[in-house]
Amino acid sequence: MKISEAMHSGVRWISPDTDLRTVAHIMKDEDIGALPVGENDRLIGMVTDRDMALRAFANGHDLDALTVRDVMTNQIVFCRTSESLEDAIRLMEEKKIRRLPVINDDKRMVGMLSLGDISHSSSREMTGELLKAVSGHHA
Repeated sequence: MKISEAMHSGVRWISPDTDLRTVAHIMKDEDIGALPVGENDRLIGMVTDRDMALRAFANGHDLDALTVRDVMTNQIVFCRTSESLEDAIRLMEEKKIRRLPVINDDKRMVGMLSLGDISHSSSREMTGELLKAVSGHHA
């Protein structure tokens, strides 16, 4: 199965200058835990609920002064629509991540592939292996 068949499309971007309260409201309203960060029509990072909790809240920063740029993850791991679901699963296992931005052949972000998407599109065995790999403690 191709990633394009399993991903969900219609992903929104946020600016790196977006304040964290706005991000929290978007995540709550849309029931999501990660948002791609874009600037000048390019994907430059991801911000997750975990990023906000660990890099902002737990460190006692002034939340009104922080933006997405202050807490986002800069290293972008992504997959392509033309790759197989198995390729994406291997990448997610290796990097211990639960969500991947999906890029098309024109280098445009066209969707996201999440652990939930994989569970609906893959075998129990593959989903179970992925869940075990991404749920382990981070080094």
